[in-house]
Amino acid sequence: MGKRIRLVTSNKGKYLEFKRIGTTFGFEIELVETSYREIQSDDLEEIALESCRRLAPSLGRGFFLEDAALFIDSLGGFPGPYSSYVYSTIGNEGILRLLGDYQNREARFISVISYYDGEFHIFKGEVPGMISEAERGRGGFGFDPIFIPLGYQRTFAEMGTEKDQVSHRARSSEIFFRTLKQGM
Repeated sequence: MGKRIRLVTSNKGKYLEFKRIGTTFGFEIELVETSYREIQSDDLEEIALESCRRLAPSLGRGFFLEDAALFIDSLGGFPGPYSSYVYSTIGNEGILRLLGDYQNREARFISVISYYDGEFHIFKGEVPGMISEAERGRGGFGFDPIFIPLGYQRTFAEMGTEKDQVSHRARSSEIFFRTLKQGM
């Protein structure tokens, strides 16, 4: 059994993804479902760090959370930090309608992990890509059916667990788990 570390999230898809990735680094991810108020900000790092600060008094040391967002170039970086709200209100179909006939479909996914071990730490991962013309695939969650990472022809939703090696979450997790293994 690997070293146990707690993840705060209400997103089951995110938990399962971190659980798979954590296992490859020798960590067992324990789900902590608790509600907390997230600040509104244009800065993902600020959101993740402040969320971690708010939870630290009740959770103590040894937990992390993650904030992730989709940034679409031709929409001025929208939905960015508002990705969760945008997904829950207009979904993938709404994003595709907003893009319409835009030729520039470049986008990037960013993942920011905030970890508390008595001090607060930030780990960031990013993957460039583009928005597909239509939803494709049944795997993953959120914007996965419309995001194609650079160098691939398939959306995250079409990749299955291969996404765990190439996603924004994979990139932030690799830095995070390697740092933890080195004793931080």
